[in-house]
Amino acid sequence: METSLHRTLKTRYALDASQTEIRLGKYRIDAIDDQGRLVEVQHAGLGAIRDKISDLLNDHVVRVVKPVVANKWIVTLDPKNESVQRRRKSPKRRNHVDIFSELLHFTRVFPHPRLILEVPLIDVEETRLPQKKRWRRAKQYRVVDQKVLSVGDSLWLTEAKDLFAIVNAPTDSIFDTAMLATWLERPRWFAQQAAYVLSHCGACVDAGKRGNNRLYRAAASKAKPASKTCRKRAA
Repeated sequence: METSLHRTLKTRYALDASQTEIRLGKYRIDAIDDQGRLVEVQHAGLGAIRDKISDLLNDHVVRVVKPVVANKWIVTLDPKNESVQRRRKSPKRRNHVDIFSELLHFTRVFPHPRLILEVPLIDVEETRLPQKKRWRRAKQYRVVDQKVLSVGDSLWLTEAKDLFAIVNAPTDSIFDTAMLATWLERPRWFAQQAAYVLSHCGACVDAGKRGNNRLYRAAASKAKPASKTCRKRAA
């Protein structure tokens, strides 16, 4: 079932209402934008559309919109009559850095000369309906809908160096994942994921070892600041 979130973003990026849900060969495309590019809005993991996007890139320019939820408000419904029980703001905060975990299963596709990866920051409202757990690890609720409250800055990624620029590392630095974690302001395990993505996308290269720690450096001679390399737009 399509969420309000997906429907809102699909309409937002389409040239007009008639340019949504377009059939193209064996695929259904979310939208066609004002430049004639195919638009795919993917709130779930990018790995789920990896093969589809790879096929489409053979003949088309594709704009993949991968929103990152910066802030979330959670609305809980009464399971008896579905009236609103409470509304609270989730303590979780996300930003553009989180695209690294999203790219783990998309490195075979990005970068590509006909691919634009757009990462807008969005605020959402998620409506939940409590339900009994049918097994031990099941969630205690079902997500009824997700609604976009606002859309903030969008990060545009088209080249490997754009991805490295998110790190905002010192120029020409040689680094390990501990240093990367500091720059990203994330735990070491996240920095390890980021290093994997940077390496497999061609944004950085192996620079040997320091003890048991693998070292990396930017593939380009200089890493430009994110404001110049990565195109940001206020929505």
